[in-house]
Amino acid sequence: MSDNVPFEIQEEIMKRLPVKSLIQFRSVCKAWKSLIDSTDFINHYSGQTQYLLARYKNRVDYKLKYVLFPDDHTFPHKRVSLNCHPLVNMLYCSKSIGFSHGLLCFYGDYQEGSDDTPFSATGRAVLWNPSIRKAVAIDVPNVSNELVYETFLGFGVCEVYTLSTGAWRRPYSSNLPRKSIHFEPYQVVIDGMLYCLATDGTIGVDGGYQSYNLIISFDITSEEFREVNLHHELAHLSINLLSLCKVRESLVVIELDIETRNLVFHVWIMEDIVPKSFTKLFSIDIPDNVSKVYLKGFRKTGEPIIDSEERYPEWTGSLAVYDPYSKSISSLGVDGSDILSIEYSYIETLLLL
Repeated sequence: MSDNVPFEIQEEIMKRLPVKSLIQFRSVCKAWKSLIDSTDFINHYSGQTQYLLARYKNRVDYKLKYVLFPDDHTFPHKRVSLNCHPLVNMLYCSKSIGFSHGLLCFYGDYQEGSDDTPFSATGRAVLWNPSIRKAVAIDVPNVSNELVYETFLGFGVCEVYTLSTGAWRRPYSSNLPRKSIHFEPYQVVIDGMLYCLATDGTIGVDGGYQSYNLIISFDITSEEFREVNLHHELAHLSINLLSLCKVRESLVVIELDIETRNLVFHVWIMEDIVPKSFTKLFSIDIPDNVSKVYLKGFRKTGEPIIDSEERYPEWTGSLAVYDPYSKSISSLGVDGSDILSIEYSYIETLLLL
């Protein structure tokens, strides 16, 4: 870059470059390396392209595979295969906890040393940044007692855990949810808020057990828990028929309708016009000959991404995009035996650099 261009302009240009170019530019000169490595630049950098990241098992060798789809005009023909970081591969029975600011979080058991070494009593979380191919392992104390309570993990980028010191700190807030609330394994992070699907069960005056569904929100910065009531049509359904997702940075609840002949998913969006109210956005009507379908996420255009355990003439492979207006199905060409997760709206980041 020309020396005649003011450094402030150079900085603004770099903020719009992809991560791969920035990593290369760190070797050009000390000034650029100092800028790109600075905390302020890393914290405020965000890639310009949104991606869909699919995590699945290959049908041939059943190994975990990762593939990125740019969510733009090239979708779904352009893709980038990712090699999973060794720290993630070391986890036993790993599960995806969530993603935030371009970082993916996985959790599982691990072994120290040989295969004969017993598993540690401490679980391990791995934060992985595929953009720069770096990961950090974090030991998570196992504080669960299955007879009394269990550990629930959430993930969002904040200062609850400080990587530089490797130390956990005590929470700022003590307004924990009621003991009667049971968390489900569905969580979504939007604008610093972590939303979890939950049920609240109580014993009625007649001695019978009563429960209703709700959403528990957690402010990652203030660490305040709040309760969000669901629409009355959702509050008393079986919790197994509900899941959480997001569309264009808005929280949505997915309802599986089992009363119809074919598969139907109802998409409810949370609105702030009436604080934390839910409105049915649209319904996804799956063709009659298609069964065992799961809704995995949405494109930035709002089109749902569906996964099937079976193969159908409508698409090749198990992952596809569904157009709710024309009801057409377009294959993504991902032939996985088990689509474990779709990390939608994935954006490149320099965190962990």
